[in-house]
Amino acid sequence: MSQSRLSVIAEANSSDLFAVPPEPFGVVVGPDGLVYFCDVSNHRIFKVDTFGVVSVVAGSGEPGNDGDGLAAAAARVTQPYELRFDSAGNLYFVDMIAHVVRRVLAADGTIETLAGTGIEGFAGDGGAGTSAQLARPHSIELDGRGRLFIADIANHRVRALDLNSGVIETFAGTGEQLPTRVGEALPGNPVYGPRAVAFEANGDMVLGLREGNAIYRLAALTQTIAHVAGTGNMGYSGDGEDARLAELAGPKGIALGLNGDIIIADTESHTVRRIDAGGVITTLAGNGEKGDSLDPGKACLARPHGVFVEPSGAVLIGDSDNRRLLRLSD
Repeated sequence: MSQSRLSVIAEANSSDLFAVPPEPFGVVVGPDGLVYFCDVSNHRIFKVDTFGVVSVVAGSGEPGNDGDGLAAAAARVTQPYELRFDSAGNLYFVDMIAHVVRRVLAADGTIETLAGTGIEGFAGDGGAGTSAQLARPHSIELDGRGRLFIADIANHRVRALDLNSGVIETFAGTGEQLPTRVGEALPGNPVYGPRAVAFEANGDMVLGLREGNAIYRLAALTQTIAHVAGTGNMGYSGDGEDARLAELAGPKGIALGLNGDIIIADTESHTVRRIDAGGVITTLAGNGEKGDSLDPGKACLARPHGVFVEPSGAVLIGDSDNRRLLRLSD
């Protein structure tokens, strides 16, 4: 990958649907092969077709939290942060400020709430997700086994919602703002500021901690935690070396490459970085300084949040403060 291969997918002049310049966060490729992204400034989820035409998927453009049972495009949402599709084509997204997780049904385009009451807090484990309280949830991920995992940031927990029963539980974290204990069992182990979640092919969870400035792997079989990247200190260093010795700066997005590489949006260093199978970290885009340039050899990003790897291997980037959606390709 090279920084000289950054191209714009969507920005302010892409569509008159943008009441204000878009602020892309989460991004994903849908089952139709099109790009979908969360726009926190316009309070909507959009898709971009192969001709660059932008259309609304969810959100009326007015902030709020309503519309269950109605068309998703007519519902009010507030700052959607992350989105994912299941194998049936249903779209799941986090509405962070509203403290809920919602779903848009593929069958008829209607919207429903799956988790959260809309009131910030921590409650409801062992009961229905719709009766539970979340606190500024950010990322979500499906495990392919009927569960939706929620990075419940301000509760310092990862919650798991059973999509068949509707029951929610805490999967990781204790609510304590303490360092994660590497090598120890998952139950009773703190996760400080869980922000981003992804699943590897073997079922292990890759978890990014914003406040912890680190990446961990939660082993599915042994239920233990391994250190993947970040010293815990906030910074931007370590390229070409063991990722565990590198400094990260508030990582807020994770995606898995086609060969198992871990791609992270290292938001506060204004970079997108890669951890290869050997555990070595490098920078794919950005230079550690906030900026706005796509010029070959000196491209700059500004607080990127979302990353997603396309089937081609290209990386989609929500370059949030530059208010544009980018593609990084070979």
